Amino acid sequence: MSLLTIGTVAFDDIETPFGKAGRIIGGAATYISWSASYFTNDIKLVSVIGDDFPDSELQKLKDRGVNMEGLQIKEGEKSFFWAGRYHTDMNGRDTLDTQLNVLADFDPVLPESCKNVDYVMLGNLTPQVQMRVIDQLESRPKLIALDTMNFWMDVALDDLLAVIKKIDVLIINDEEARQLSGEYSLVVAAEKIIEMGPKILVIKKGEHGALLFHGENIFFAPALPLRTVFDPTGAGDTFAGGFMGYIAKTGDTSFEGMKKAIIAGSAMASFCVEKFGIQRLTEINGNTITKRIGKFEQLVRFDTVL
Repeated sequence: MSLLTIGTVAFDDIETPFGKAGRIIGGAATYISWSASYFTNDIKLVSVIGDDFPDSELQKLKDRGVNMEGLQIKEGEKSFFWAGRYHTDMNGRDTLDTQLNVLADFDPVLPESCKNVDYVMLGNLTPQVQMRVIDQLESRPKLIALDTMNFWMDVALDDLLAVIKKIDVLIINDEEARQLSGEYSLVVAAEKIIEMGPKILVIKKGEHGALLFHGENIFFAPALPLRTVFDPTGAGDTFAGGFMGYIAKTGDTSFEGMKKAIIAGSAMASFCVEKFGIQRLTEINGNTITKRIGKFEQLVRFDTVL
């Protein structure tokens, strides 16, 4: 089934305790699309870039089944750029530079091929841009998921709350869930957030896994312990891409289906952090993904205790 994704396609400069990577390919829509492409080959990308973005990288996405009709290319302008340095524990980071460039006045225009889709993944952008995408859809998708961040809660809360009322799945991290709800307990926070509109809430906890709240049901997925984490950039977007890509593949939006999607997303995120940028995502295949998901199953499988 078809999956529409919107977000940034960008350049990143990244510094971690394991080294530096300059001007590599990044952006939320890039990570989401690469991750989802291992589950569905009907992905429609909506974003904006300058004419400095390599054609070869766009071709790689096309080869993965990503439809680029919704990608705007601004002649004579530069693509979005972000530079950051991660702390020693890899949990915190400092933004060193942000250049909005073409993103500063981005107005997404959906081509006809993107107006009737099965699933939508709204990557982290301004709530106004996310709403603009929803408003252009001609039919209601089976599921609309949204990612956001603390910054929009600080500067555009009313717009964000308006978008949240329109979606089915909200994907945020634990810090964002606490800020949005005003509650420390994630269970109480989830109850308050679901009252805002979404039927399903996914709370990412980084190296500590992810929580799924679906009606009265709760599911916890662990993160896979890895020997080395080279670069956490894009891990959350990769998780979202795997999550929505799996749902687009199966069409199963039940609690049991969502649990499996959480594991698929977690598996994809575990690949992402193993190398800088999208590099690891370009190297894997169906067999490596199946084996990785098997490792997640081993983490939580046990015989009846009593």
